[in-house]
Amino acid sequence: MKILGAVLPLFVFIWVLQNKHGNCERPDVVNVGAVFSFDSVIGRAAKKAMELAVSDVNGDPNILNGTSLNLIMEDSVCSVFKGTIGALQVMEKQVVAIIGPQSSAIAHMISFISNGLHVPLISYAATDPTLSSLQFPFFLRTTQSDQYQMEAVADIVYFYEWKEVIAIFLDDDYGRNGIAALNDALAKKMSKISYKLPLPINYDLSDVVYVLNQSKSLGPRVFVVHINPDSQLRFFNVVQKLKMTGSNYVWLMTDWFSTTLDSFSPKNRSFLRALEGVVSLRPYIPQTTRKRTFLARWRKLQQNELVDSGLTAYGLYAYDTVWVVARSIDNLLQQGGNISFSLSNMLNGTTSDKLQLGKLREFDGGGLLMNILSKTNFTGLTGKIHFSPDRDLIGSGYEVINIAQQQIHTVGYWLNFSGLSILPPKALQNKETAVQNLKSVTWPGGKSEIPRGWVIANDERPLRIGFPRRASFTEFVTLNDSHNVQGYCIDLFYEARKLVPYDVPFKFVPFGTGLANPNYDALVNMVATDVFDAAVGDIAVVTNRTRMVDFTQPYVSTGLVIVAPINNSESSAWVFLKPFTLEMWGVTALSFLIIAVVIWILEHRVNDDFRGPPKRQITTMFLFSFSTLFKTNQENTVSTLGRMVMVVWLFLLLVITSSYTASLTSILTVQQLSSPITGIDSLIASNSLIGYQVGSFAYSYLKDILNIAPSRLISLRSPEEFEAALRRGSGNGGVMAIVDELPYMELFLQNRTDFGIIGRPFTKSGWGFAFKKDSPLATDMSTAILKLAESGKLQEIHEKWFCQLGCPTDRRKDPEPNQLHLSSFWALYLLSGAVTVLALLIFLLRSIRQYIRYKRKHTDLSSPSNTKCSQVIYSFFDFIDEKEEAIKRIFAQHDSSQVQTNGS
Repeated sequence: MKILGAVLPLFVFIWVLQNKHGNCERPDVVNVGAVFSFDSVIGRAAKKAMELAVSDVNGDPNILNGTSLNLIMEDSVCSVFKGTIGALQVMEKQVVAIIGPQSSAIAHMISFISNGLHVPLISYAATDPTLSSLQFPFFLRTTQSDQYQMEAVADIVYFYEWKEVIAIFLDDDYGRNGIAALNDALAKKMSKISYKLPLPINYDLSDVVYVLNQSKSLGPRVFVVHINPDSQLRFFNVVQKLKMTGSNYVWLMTDWFSTTLDSFSPKNRSFLRALEGVVSLRPYIPQTTRKRTFLARWRKLQQNELVDSGLTAYGLYAYDTVWVVARSIDNLLQQGGNISFSLSNMLNGTTSDKLQLGKLREFDGGGLLMNILSKTNFTGLTGKIHFSPDRDLIGSGYEVINIAQQQIHTVGYWLNFSGLSILPPKALQNKETAVQNLKSVTWPGGKSEIPRGWVIANDERPLRIGFPRRASFTEFVTLNDSHNVQGYCIDLFYEARKLVPYDVPFKFVPFGTGLANPNYDALVNMVATDVFDAAVGDIAVVTNRTRMVDFTQPYVSTGLVIVAPINNSESSAWVFLKPFTLEMWGVTALSFLIIAVVIWILEHRVNDDFRGPPKRQITTMFLFSFSTLFKTNQENTVSTLGRMVMVVWLFLLLVITSSYTASLTSILTVQQLSSPITGIDSLIASNSLIGYQVGSFAYSYLKDILNIAPSRLISLRSPEEFEAALRRGSGNGGVMAIVDELPYMELFLQNRTDFGIIGRPFTKSGWGFAFKKDSPLATDMSTAILKLAESGKLQEIHEKWFCQLGCPTDRRKDPEPNQLHLSSFWALYLLSGAVTVLALLIFLLRSIRQYIRYKRKHTDLSSPSNTKCSQVIYSFFDFIDEKEEAIKRIFAQHDSSQVQTNGS
C-alpha cells in the first residue's frame, strides 16, 4: 500500500505533463489560403461568404477547440499567371489548405503546386471534369462537376428531339473540357455538336460579333453557351443587336448564366426583357432552415451596404467550403495530427528574392488531411456534402430555369439518377426512375411551340445543290440551251419541295462539263466535303456512297442489267403450249370436263349411247366431250337440251381452235430472238469485252465486286456509242454486252429491236437525292417522296418524261406477246356456262315434276308417310336413272286402268 501511495501521484503527475504538452502542440492559429478573383461575379459573393464562414467557425466553441482559423486571401485577378503567384505567396505562409480558385484554368496550375507541397486544394467553383483525374490527388471540389451539368444539357437536347447543336465556349481548360464532356453526353443520346465556336479568354464585343456572325450561315439553331459569368451580360447584348432572338433560335446556357442573374439585386432585373426565352441550368440547393436564415442575414448586409452582390449558389458553396476545411482540420487535430512543415526536396536549389521560394515548406499532414477531407459527410447551407471516389461532390442536381415575362421560372429539375422531372429532387429520392418531363417553356420570340432547332438556309446563303450535267440520257437531268435545269429528277425535286413544310432557298450548281457524263462518286463526295449542301439527279444509292452522305427514300427502283444483241434461235419442242397462257389452258381443260358431265346428265335418260355399265358410261362421256374438238364423236345428242348446249359449246370451240391455230402459226413463223449470253455468270466466263456508261457505278461494281479485269471494261459515252459497240462485237473493236442501270437501258431499247435485256437485274438499288450526314432535310424530303408515290404524282412525272411513245416498263411486262389470255374469251365462256346451267335447271325441274307425279300414282295417299329424307333422295336418283320412255309407259298404263275402273 505504501508503494501504491507513492506511485499513484507519480502517474498523475506524468499524465498532467502529457496533457499539458498535448495542449501546447495544438496551435493557436491555423492558416488557410484562399486564391480567387475578388472583383468577379463569383468572387464578390464568395469573398464575403468566406469571411462570414470564418467568423462563424471562430465563434463556435464546438469546433477547433480554441484554435483560430486564419484565412489568407490573394487576388488572382482572373489570370493564371497572377493566380499561380498568389498561390505561392499564401503557401509561403505555411497554409494547411487552399480554398479556390474559382477558375478551372488556374486550378489546373495550382494543383501541380499542391501536389508538390502536399497542400490540399479545395475549390468551390472550378467545374472542369478533368480536375478529378488521378493526376491531381490533392484537388477536391465542393461544387458539382461539369460532367453532370453537360449530361443535363444533353438530356434537354434529347427531350426536345434536337439532333445538332452549336457550342460557343471559352477557349481554355474550363471551356474545352466542358464541351468535350457535352460531346460525349450528346453522343449517348444520338445527337452531336455540329460546330464548335471558341471565344478568347479575355474576349471583347468584336469577338462575340465574329463568332455569332459565323453561326448565322450554319444550319443548327440550338446554341449551348459555356462561358464565364459576366456581370454586364455582354454576350446577350450582341445577340440582341444581331437580331438572333427570333423564334428559330434556342439558347441553352450552362450555370454561368444563372450565376450572373443571381448576382444582381432582385430590384435590378429590368434587363430580363432582353433575355426572353433563354433556358439555363442552376445548381439545385434545397430550401432548409439554415439556408433561409443565411439568406435573411445576407439581405440585411445588402441593406446596410456591406455587400454589393446578390448571393449566388457559388457564394453558398464558398461558405460551406470554409466549414468543410475547418471541420477536417479539427478532425486532424483530434486524431493527433500535428500542423508541421518540412523542407521539400523538390525545392532544392530554387531560390528567389521576391518569391522567397526557400520559405516554401511541404505540409507533413497533407496526405492525412486530404484523406479526412475526402470522407467529409455533413450538412451545410447547400445540403448534404459528401464526395464520390473520384473526389467530386455528390450534388443534388440542377434546376432548369426559363426567362419569360421578365421573370425567372423553374420549369423542371435534373438529377443524375433520374434525369429530367417536374418534381424536385427531394420528391424523387425514393424513386429509381421518373418520367422525363419539363413544364411549358417560353422560347425566344415569346412562342410556346418547341422550335425546330435548325434552318436549312436563308436568302443570303441558299442551299448549294449540285446536279450532274449529263451528256447522254438527258431526259433525267440536264442544263438546256437556256441555261435552265430540267429533267425527270428535277421535276421530282420541285414537287417534293412543295410538300416540305418550310421554305428551302436554294440554287442549282452544275457538276460536269456537259461533254461527258460526270463521275457520280465525285459528286457525292463533294456533298460529303461541304462543297455542295445536297445533290439532285439520277444518283444510285450504293454502299460506298451511303457511308459519306444521307440519301432520301429512293424514288426509282433500279439495278444493273445486261443488254446484248439477240440472234435467231430454233423453236422449242414445247412450242405448241405457248399460244395459251397457263390460266387459259386450265379453264379450257375444265370446260371439257364440265361439258362431258352435263351432256351425260341430259342424254342418260333418252339416249342408249349413254347407258350401260358404269365403266362404259364414263368412257363414253369423256370420249364424247374431247372428240367434239375434232368433230369425230360417234354418239349423237337426242335431247333438245343436250343439242342446245352442244350448239353453244361447238361455237366456243370454233373460236378457240381458230385463235390457237393463228397464234401458233405466228409463233412458228415470226423470228424469236435470243442471245448466247444467259446471265451475268456466262458474261463473266466469256472473257469478252463489256461496255459501261461513263460516270456510272457499274464500273466499280464490275471491277471490285465481280472481279472483272479492268482491261475488259470499255467506257461508252452515249446511246449511239452503245449501239455501234454492240453491232461490232467483242472481236471487232466493240463489246459483247453492256452493263448499266435499268432506266438507262429501257430508254436505249425504246427504238432498238435488235438488242434486248438478258435475264433480270442482278443488283437491287434505287435512285435518291444526296444530303450531308444527319441533314434533317433528307428525312423531310423522304417523307415528301413517299407522299408523291401514294398520290400518284410520281407516276405522272414518270409518264410525262418517258411515255410519249409508250412506257418502257409496259413493253417489258408481256414476255410472250402472241399468247392468248383468258381475258380475250371470257364472254364466250360466260355464254356457254349460262346456257349449260339453264339446261341443267330445266332438266332438273322436269325430272322433279315427273317424280312427284310418279309417286302420287304409286303411293296410297290415305296411309301415313314415314319416309325418311335419305330414302326420298335415293328413290329420286333411282327414278331418274330409268329411261324416260319406260316412265312414260308406266304413266300410260296407269291412265288406261284408271279409265276402265271409272267405266265399270
